[in-house]
This record gives sequence, structure tokens and C-alpha cells, in this order.
Amino acid sequence: MQLSCINYVCNMSEALKTILKSHNLRITDCRMDVLRYFLDKKGALSQGNLENRFTQYDRVTLYRTLNSFLEAGILHKIPNESGTATYGLCHDTCTPEYHLHNHIHFKCNNCGQIECLDDEEAPSVSVPKGYVTERVNLIVDGVCAKCV
Repeated sequence: MQLSCINYVCNMSEALKTILKSHNLRITDCRMDVLRYFLDKKGALSQGNLENRFTQYDRVTLYRTLNSFLEAGILHKIPNESGTATYGLCHDTCTPEYHLHNHIHFKCNNCGQIECLDDEEAPSVSVPKGYVTERVNLIVDGVCAKCV
């Protein structure tokens, strides 16, 4: 059992390094920790979540890490009504120039968790002539499967 856990950690560390390298980012402890946390949580996280989890890193370091992930196409920003940005993992189809996120975000009114519902495509939106749609952000409020 212990050996498989060690292999998981080694394999995960190599996978994290591969992700960072493929997005032309330097490998740092902070980036490795934050990326692993996003992969483990499988939901949207805010800078505040990261500050509470990673007290060994200062606020500016975490902010810069989030920004570098956003600019590299590793994370996408999920707006919410509180004004506090949350971030979700991008798909392999995202690039630094173009984030492809035509899916619904779900916010649980009970636990507050925000999830990307990747299999649920956001509806198309018509805009008046002369306007150009670049991105559609759709957040659905309700109660998640864990809280029902």
C-alpha cells in the first residue's frame, strides 16, 4: 500500500511538472502545490481558499501564481455575484490566447462550492447587430449532489 502511495506522489509530481513545462512556466514549489490542489479539489477555488490552505506562501505569490496560470491557459476565471473571482481548471483545448469554456458553472446555495459542469454546454446567446460575443459565462444556482 505504501509503495503505491509513493508511486502516486511521484507520478503526480511528474504530471504536474509536465503540465507546467507544456505551458512554458517555471517549476516552483508554489506552482506545484497550487496546481495539485486544483486537481485534487475538482472545483473552483478563490485566492482566499489558497491563502487559507497555503500559509507558507504570501498573498502576492499566490496572486502571481493564479495570474500566470490564467495567462498560460491552465485556469479560467469564473465570475460570481460576490465580486470575488474563482478559478477553474482549463481543458486541454485552451491556449494562452483563447480560453474555450462553453460550459455551465454550478454554484451550490448550501455549501457554496462552484463546479464546472463540463458536459453541459452553455446555451447560445444572440446579441444585437454590431455586437460581438467573445465569451459567455453562465452560473446556475441550486443544491449540488453532495448536499441534496
